[in-house]
Amino acid sequence: MEQKIDCAQACVNGCVLGDKCPNIEFREAAAKFIEETPLDKMLELAQERLRKKMTEPPKWVFPEDP
Repeated sequence: MEQKIDCAQACVNGCVLGDKCPNIEFREAAAKFIEETPLDKMLELAQERLRKKMTEPPKWVFPEDP
C-alpha cells in the first residue's frame, strides 16, 4: 500500500517518508544542483527567469462552464 501525502504541507521541515518518498529522484537532483552550482550562478538563473516572467503577456484562466 503506497502512502499518499501532500509533500508541500507535510515535508516543510524535511521529507517525512525518507527512502519511500515518491519524489526521491527530484530530491537527489536538487541536492546535486545545490552542491555543484555556485551561488552567483543560481542568482543569475533566478534573475533571468524573473526577467522572462515579467516580459510574458498575462495568462488568462477561464473557469469551465458548469
